[in-house]
Amino acid sequence: MNQLLLKWLELKHLNREGWVRAGLPTVESVASHSWSMSLLAMAYCPSDLNLEKVLKMCIVHDLAEVVVGDITPEDDIINKAELEHQAFTEIAPQFLLLFEEYEAGVSKEAQFVKKMDKLDMALQSRTYERMYDVDLSGFRESASKVLKGTTFERLYDGF
Repeated sequence: MNQLLLKWLELKHLNREGWVRAGLPTVESVASHSWSMSLLAMAYCPSDLNLEKVLKMCIVHDLAEVVVGDITPEDDIINKAELEHQAFTEIAPQFLLLFEEYEAGVSKEAQFVKKMDKLDMALQSRTYERMYDVDLSGFRESASKVLKGTTFERLYDGF
């Protein structure tokens, strides 16, 4: 178990690849992203959802990336889901069902967490634009596909 725990903690040192590819000099880690999503979830989780389940999904949704890396849409990896499923089987089988639920979006909790994932990306793009004087609107355009028409869309528009 100690070796697995150390493997999981590698998320703290795995940079978010989309920001790296955007040419930013210093970027958040995958673990930082998961923490941010968790904070957003605590602030905005509707009362009819299971907050504990939501937070667990926020924390583990990208855990497979310590094995497969932070795969972005630009990578055009058609077997991403299969690679991540296999990684979960190897390093965190106890979280596999939670990950599968998130990926499939079959519960209200999973759908909410997917929104927090995109909201965090949209907010982070605004932060980086201010820090580095760059245009990262493409990240918000991507996020808006999931957030369009929700109260969350207005959060990053006014940020």
